[in-house]
Amino acid sequence: MIESIKWLGHGSFLIQGPPIIYINPWKISKRVFHADLILITHDHYEHFSQADITKLHGPDTIIVGNERVANELDGVNVLRPWHSMTVDRASIKAVPAYSPNSFTHPQEDGGLGYIISLNYYDIYYAGDTEIIPEMDQIHPDIAILPIDGNGTLSVEEAAALTQKMRPRWVIPSNWSKRAEGATSMDVLRFRELVGDSAEVVIPTQQQA
Repeated sequence: MIESIKWLGHGSFLIQGPPIIYINPWKISKRVFHADLILITHDHYEHFSQADITKLHGPDTIIVGNERVANELDGVNVLRPWHSMTVDRASIKAVPAYSPNSFTHPQEDGGLGYIISLNYYDIYYAGDTEIIPEMDQIHPDIAILPIDGNGTLSVEEAAALTQKMRPRWVIPSNWSKRAEGATSMDVLRFRELVGDSAEVVIPTQQQA
């Protein structure tokens, strides 16, 4: 399953199912397969790009997001925290994502993470979040965690959460190779701190 998860840059990922699932598509190539499912966590521009959603949108594409996303884009299926839906072979459960210690992602904005259950694996995409009590209920096989500390988990917090959750694999997100925000040096630090609590998968950015 881990080989089917592709990093497209920053917080954007592709899960090559079936179904074909895009999470927060951003800066997508024009030549792509239509998505079966597009998951949007919140309405910040680098996670909610209507232009990229349009590139991926086919006649049967299902878009899922929160109420703020639905207010800006027609046809969005709204999921509230702990509610779920099934698309083909995948079960999608929305979970809370917010920053109790920052104004960047307040709880009242209704940001989401997702638990994607596919091929007998539970994939936790945390979204833009700090450590929150609701995470105690989440025990994934694969965790995708932000490490940029911009109202989200810092490198140290993401490592501590990994040690607590103990997924089989963990993938850092919200970073780039450029010298802004979290960088590849932070990714290496994250891997060092995680130790043997999980296998840290350092993705290579790919074109969708």
